[in-house]
Amino acid sequence: MSLLNKIGRGLAAYLEKPSKTIQPSTCKPEFLASTIRVGDVLLVDGSSRISTAIKYLTQSTWSHAALCIADERNSADPSCDNITLVEADVLDGIRTIPLSHYAHLHTRICRPVGLNEAEIESAIEFATAQVGHQYDMKNVFDLMRYLVQTPPVPARWRRKMIVLGSGDPTRAICSSLIAQTFHSIRYPILPDIFFEKAKHPDNKAYYDEVLQIRHHSLFVPRDFDMSPYFNIIKPTLDKGFDPHSIEWSEYQQNE
Repeated sequence: MSLLNKIGRGLAAYLEKPSKTIQPSTCKPEFLASTIRVGDVLLVDGSSRISTAIKYLTQSTWSHAALCIADERNSADPSCDNITLVEADVLDGIRTIPLSHYAHLHTRICRPVGLNEAEIESAIEFATAQVGHQYDMKNVFDLMRYLVQTPPVPARWRRKMIVLGSGDPTRAICSSLIAQTFHSIRYPILPDIFFEKAKHPDNKAYYDEVLQIRHHSLFVPRDFDMSPYFNIIKPTLDKGFDPHSIEWSEYQQNE
């Protein structure tokens, strides 16, 4: 097992190296810092090799997800350096980092709706209790299989390639960590929906829509974007964007 971990860490170091293409941030860091709140999920359009693999396999812009556990809502001059995220990192495992780590990249804020302070605090306590656990290295081997293969992966198999995992509860990938966190307070992300037969008051048969929690290993970063239970918060719009205030250049770039 120790040998496999060493091999996995070597592969992880290779996969973590940045690719040539980087999608820059679409909002100012100060806007991001003053907008994000505790309990928000931050999606990241990463630039590493592992990010490229995840984006291909999930057919999504988003390759990584982190959870905000400390914000600066009461600060007159909020800074990304003083805002804390918890995440599952390939090399360091589950850790806390400042928001400034991702401020230069394209990001998206996904905000849960209707949670009270006690529920958010409970979720944060669950997530921070996982700090120090390891990243699920089986996920790294699955991604490496994608990178070295020649034929394209059929769409129906892509998600399965990154959600198998080892099943060890002390190991996680970024999206499974956050899914577990919200499941701990029974907040939905993308639950499976089925219909349960029930009796109508008029004795007519009808079906109730019932939500069933999906296993945490079956989540990928884009699920928080797609979820109908998270608001998408765009800092530039949140700060009162006015299209009439834009100063356009007379220069037009040729395509």
